[in-house]
Amino acid sequence: MKKIKLTSIVYLIFAGLLLMGISACNTTTEEPGGETGENETTGEMTPVTLTIRQTEALSIKTDTMAKYIFKNVVVANGYLNVPPQNKASVTAIIGANVASINVFEGDKVQKGALLAYLKHPDLLDIQTEYLNAVNQLDFLQQEFERQKKLYNEKVGSGKAYQKARADYFSLRSDVLNLEAKLKLLNLDPGKIKKGTVYEKIPVISPIEGYIEKVEIRTGQYVEPQMPLFEVVNTGKVHADLMVFEKDVYKVKKGQKVLFNVESIPGKPLTATIFAVGKTFEQNPKAVHVHAEIDNKRGALIPGMYITGRIATENKFVNALPEEAVVTEDGKSYIFTVEKNNEAVTFTPVGVVTGEKEDGWVEIKLLSPLKPGVKIAQNGAYYILSEMKKSETGDDD
Repeated sequence: MKKIKLTSIVYLIFAGLLLMGISACNTTTEEPGGETGENETTGEMTPVTLTIRQTEALSIKTDTMAKYIFKNVVVANGYLNVPPQNKASVTAIIGANVASINVFEGDKVQKGALLAYLKHPDLLDIQTEYLNAVNQLDFLQQEFERQKKLYNEKVGSGKAYQKARADYFSLRSDVLNLEAKLKLLNLDPGKIKKGTVYEKIPVISPIEGYIEKVEIRTGQYVEPQMPLFEVVNTGKVHADLMVFEKDVYKVKKGQKVLFNVESIPGKPLTATIFAVGKTFEQNPKAVHVHAEIDNKRGALIPGMYITGRIATENKFVNALPEEAVVTEDGKSYIFTVEKNNEAVTFTPVGVVTGEKEDGWVEIKLLSPLKPGVKIAQNGAYYILSEMKKSETGDDD
């Protein structure tokens, strides 16, 4: 009887252990709930692919990792500007009427491009005067050479020779002067000698650039030296910042500048200081600091207001807008972007965040990113939400 009871007890214990093992196996192979969008084997968040239309609906912007300065900076404001040699004021050489205007404000022009035509009766008079002087010069040259020959042969008088010489060189100076005037009017003296008569004079751009101002209209009479056009070479645009007296000693040539312009919202540009002013403006009391833009992009137009941060120790760090970072289960993530013609894939990348300032957050990468990789600059929470939907199979 005792032997039977012992056997039963052993059987019950064995059955209980077997049931516990089955329960444990069921627990490890059960499908996850999908609430966190994590891979069931690694615990890492998985990529999500959205259509182009979905991405546009979420207004997600993409760009490369930005640089930012959080410490040891001098804050300065200013404007985009160009050096004086890259600005041109095109003026009228003589008083004349505007015959035609060939450009509009904003047009790009090359050096020597035709901007307008001017016309006036005085234009014909100067060409007539030049032709008469050239013809008279031929006669005086022959007379000078004849008198010179007679004088050298002791046949002619010295007085006649001297007068012929003086008349010839005097008129020759007048002809050279008239030729210079014609060239200033962009007319060809050689063609005029051959019989060409110009009824209009061209107005030519002295530099390459964009037409900033058109200050005339067709038929208008323009006075000599009156400005007709303003041309600006925006390819030489740079940052012109005003640094206050208390901070001037911190600023030096070669330091880096981070600045923003309204035409490129949310994407700071970098520049390098190439000149620091030596005199103070009185209102406000500050000096001009000029910086060459390192990564020109977008529409950079002289006169645009800019806000800048000068790195006195030249320490830049990786940074992104706060909307590009999401926190899930105590971990921070950003999203790299791969785009094709039909869809966009967002891949979560674990990062450590640092300092925050003015909507920017320092990004410390746990592993390097591929050069030039695009990153979602906003909408991180929306991307995470879509990722969770994908994991749970919810397409709504």
